[in-house]
Amino acid sequence: MNTNTLHLKRNGHKLNDFSTSEIGDDHLYTGLETPMKADAFKLTDDEKKERISILFEEIMDVMGLDLTDDSLKGTPKRVAKMYIDEIFSGLNPANKPKVALFDNKYQYNQMLVEKNITFYSNCEHHFVPIIGKAHVAYMSSGKVIGLSKLNRIVQYYAKRPQVQERLTNQIAEELKSILETDDVAVIIDAKHLCVSSRGIKDDTSATVTSYYGGQFSKPEKVSELHNYINN
Repeated sequence: MNTNTLHLKRNGHKLNDFSTSEIGDDHLYTGLETPMKADAFKLTDDEKKERISILFEEIMDVMGLDLTDDSLKGTPKRVAKMYIDEIFSGLNPANKPKVALFDNKYQYNQMLVEKNITFYSNCEHHFVPIIGKAHVAYMSSGKVIGLSKLNRIVQYYAKRPQVQERLTNQIAEELKSILETDDVAVIIDAKHLCVSSRGIKDDTSATVTSYYGGQFSKPEKVSELHNYINN
C-alpha cells in the first residue's frame, strides 16, 4: 500500500499490548479487512434476525423499558431486520454489487470523478452513525464502469461497522481490483456521531481521509481532482 500504509502502533506500543480498559475511547484501526469470525455465515439471515430480536429484547428489558407497550413491543424485530437487511447488509458478501465493465470506446483518458456520494455507516467502536460524502475517481486502463456502480460500491462497504480509514481503503482496493488499474482516488469527508453526540460532544468537527493511487499520487493530479470536487 502506498502513502496510505497504516502503522499499528500508538504511543510506542503495539495495539494488541493494550487491554480494552487501557484503550478506552481511543480510535483504533487494525487492518484492511473487516474483522469477521470464521463461521460468520453459519446462521442464515433469518436465523440471525431471530437471535438478534431475542437479544435486543433482553437489552431493552435490562434498561427498564416496558415491552408490552404498543410502541415498543415490535422494536426488537424492527431492530433485527434493520441490522441484517439494511445498515449492516454490507457484511454479507452475497450483497456485494455485481459489476460489469465496458470497453472505453470513447477513448476518454482523463480522470472520471463521481463526487458527493452520500453514505451512512456506523462506527464499530460505539455502533453510532457515521454520516458523510465520498468522492471517487479513476483513470481508465481500457475499461469503464457504470456510474451507479461507483455509488453501490461505496454503499456496500459503508453498510457494516466501520472505521473511516478502513472504509476509504476498502473502496479504493475494490475499484483497483475491478478496473485493473492503480489510478484510483477516494476521498471521504464524514461526521462521526460518536464524537458529536457523546464523549467530547463536538458538533462542528468532521473527519477527512483519502487514498491516492497511481497517477493520483502526482501533486498536479491531486490538485485537479480537488478542483473538480470543490466546484
